[in-house]
Amino acid sequence: MPSHPRPTVRRRRLGAELKRLREKAGVSMEDAAERIGGDKPKISRQENGRQGVSKLEIEALLALYRVSDDRLRTALTTLAREGRRKGWWAQYSDILTAGFQEWLSIESDAARILAFQPMLVPGLLQTVEYATEVIRCDEKDATQAERDSYLEVRKVRQQIFARDHPPQYVCLLDEAVLRREVGGPAVMAAQLARILEVNNPPKLTIQVVPFGQGWHAGVHGPFNIYNYPDPMDLDVVNLDYLDGALYLEEDDSVKRYQLAFDELRGTALNTPQTIELVSSVQREFAKRT
Repeated sequence: MPSHPRPTVRRRRLGAELKRLREKAGVSMEDAAERIGGDKPKISRQENGRQGVSKLEIEALLALYRVSDDRLRTALTTLAREGRRKGWWAQYSDILTAGFQEWLSIESDAARILAFQPMLVPGLLQTVEYATEVIRCDEKDATQAERDSYLEVRKVRQQIFARDHPPQYVCLLDEAVLRREVGGPAVMAAQLARILEVNNPPKLTIQVVPFGQGWHAGVHGPFNIYNYPDPMDLDVVNLDYLDGALYLEEDDSVKRYQLAFDELRGTALNTPQTIELVSSVQREFAKRT
């Protein structure tokens, strides 16, 4: 079986819109394939975002689908062009899995990121020292050079918040994240200080789900929800697991996780309460340094 690239966010968006336009026009996949000199599997790959679409193919398909809206035609042509653009992570492709590169693509284009983490401080919020310890434990078989590259990737990822138009970030942490000692008391004291420093609602919001809450909607594990601003965009849920990651795009699945996040946020401490708890735990670690 031939191997095709993993879909990027832009390709998914383009493919979904091309499929919608084709079905609206009542055109079969066979007829669309004939128009661009391809076959049905090629149209399927393009609509699934697993194969790029050239400018000439876009123009031919939009003519076949009787699309006359110039703004829509321009938007789709732009998506096709950007879908072929390499992200900053391409320079690290020798050490990053295809799945993690897809995660970075999804993350980099999001307008809003909703994160729940019951185990560790998310990579976007980690200090260098905390990240170094996490990478050391996660990548036991890696060389030091590879670990240094993983750390560099984590630093570059965090620059997403320094962009002119950064995504809104809402992160819910289980209280266990605050108390799980990673790298020793000094590392934890500095990490919790970072959480206090960057917690700046509504642009970057961190809230804690306290132990006293008991059972909650996040007991099944961490997840992230990525929202996009354009009507053509497909929201994505990311589930991370030991051997990789799973991405959910179906409306029903995304809605279920959105409801779970809303429920979790309803049980979380508000911002002043979160700051009070994080400050208290931070002082406990600082005393032990």
